[in-house]
Amino acid sequence: MKKVLFATTALVASAGIASAQGVSLSGSAEMGVVGGDRYAAVQFHHDFDIKFSLAGETDNGLTFGATIDLDEVSAGIGAAANPSSVYISGNFGTITMGDTDGAFDWAMTELDAIGDIDDSNTAHGGFNGNGVGDGTYDGQIARYEYSFGDFSFAASTQLDDTGAGDPVFSVGGKYTAEMGGVTLGIGLGYMDYVSDTAIGFSVDAKFAGGFRAILNYSDLGDSDGGGVDETHLGLGLFYSMDALSVGVNYGQYEEGASTQSGYGIAANYDLGGGAVVKAGYGNTDSCGVYGGCAVGDSFSIGVAMSF
Repeated sequence: MKKVLFATTALVASAGIASAQGVSLSGSAEMGVVGGDRYAAVQFHHDFDIKFSLAGETDNGLTFGATIDLDEVSAGIGAAANPSSVYISGNFGTITMGDTDGAFDWAMTELDAIGDIDDSNTAHGGFNGNGVGDGTYDGQIARYEYSFGDFSFAASTQLDDTGAGDPVFSVGGKYTAEMGGVTLGIGLGYMDYVSDTAIGFSVDAKFAGGFRAILNYSDLGDSDGGGVDETHLGLGLFYSMDALSVGVNYGQYEEGASTQSGYGIAANYDLGGGAVVKAGYGNTDSCGVYGGCAVGDSFSIGVAMSF
């Protein structure tokens, strides 16, 4: 059934394609200083991204497009550091294929609401980006999404190109509403990956006066193959006033009697014109669930620029 859906969509897209509506170019750059236990010593940091976005429309009203983010340009076009995706959209919904979020990640709100130049505030051992299962194979994901009113729904799959492994499948839903001056967003996701399943939900509440709170909880199944299920709890609190934004986030994994946790702090000051002064700090309190975790901290301060 899935093969028929994609084949039919491709035929519709190719029958009556009009000329492209436009090609846009945007970019960002960073410069500053980073340090802490995550690095061997305090050091300079700079980075820049270039993003191409293409869009068009068929004679019968379907929209289509593609994006490529040339992150770490020295790695070369097509390298793993350069995510790209293609989409087609109409009354039936939107189909996106490429380096994009699975439906589980798509539905959940991440705690990285402010950011810093090297992601120090989210590089700690307790942070969860909700992308469980998205990198099971080559990271190429096909996602379908559809919105009606305040509700949105998505389903996605990822295939093993060798044909040896089972597909990764996930579904997710979102709901947004205004309740007593609070903008509330609720996300729920489910994933079946290889030999296990994951389920998670998030609540994103934006209050009057610039306050915001995000809560995440996930039962990740046996995502590390150790025979014991993992759970994750994350909380973020943020405040914005005029040009200043500050935020803190905390996360903890649990696997049986083992825990792994950390916290992050970020502050931004908008200089206007696309330039923002950013500072971040992250600290890993404990390790005991996932390999590669190291107790310690990292920090960054610098200027991020968007064009």
